[in-house]
Amino acid sequence: MLEVRRLSKKYGRNWVLRDINLQLNKGHIYGFVGANGCGKSVLFKTICGFVKADEGEILYDGLKIGKDVDFIPSLGVLIEKPLFIEEYNHFQNLKYLARIRNEINDQTIWDSIEAVGLDLHNKNKVKKYSLGMRQRLGIAQAIMEKPDVLILDEPFNGLDKEGRSDITKIIKNYVTENRIVMLTSHIDGDIEQLADTVYEIENGNAHYVK
Repeated sequence: MLEVRRLSKKYGRNWVLRDINLQLNKGHIYGFVGANGCGKSVLFKTICGFVKADEGEILYDGLKIGKDVDFIPSLGVLIEKPLFIEEYNHFQNLKYLARIRNEINDQTIWDSIEAVGLDLHNKNKVKKYSLGMRQRLGIAQAIMEKPDVLILDEPFNGLDKEGRSDITKIIKNYVTENRIVMLTSHIDGDIEQLADTVYEIENGNAHYVK
């Protein structure tokens, strides 16, 4: 279980998030909606540990993030525009990132590349990739270690119809193995199709929608 308790974050005198309380259970997809700049990405970054909260706490399976552990122990993330080494191809980039934890082998990396619909035989450097190809690679990076918590901020950006279908299937299948998925999308239909539970971020608060 992932718990967010009385979480608040401000920049200057402006409270972007105020008294956010969430209880997210494994095996579910949670969607977050709201106007641009409402704080969805800030919430995700705070849960990931990329941004420090001003008040409140985050717990995963009873472990307090920032005290008991620095980050959620098993976490996959795609927030904003994915960044890669431009002179590397898809496999080289993921291999480089996989060395940080050294938990997966080359075949698992190739499986992730194939799962998101990228051409296994494409040796082009990432600098030649389209926005959609970069997005697919970003999702491959997020899922390749099969994390227990998957956080995807606008995962459908730059994707064509086929790409959206591929990523939708990945997300739906992902929670069947008792994992948590959190996602945002500026397209309401994405959230309605995928999310079991939806929250709207408005005026710094998280309101239950469904």
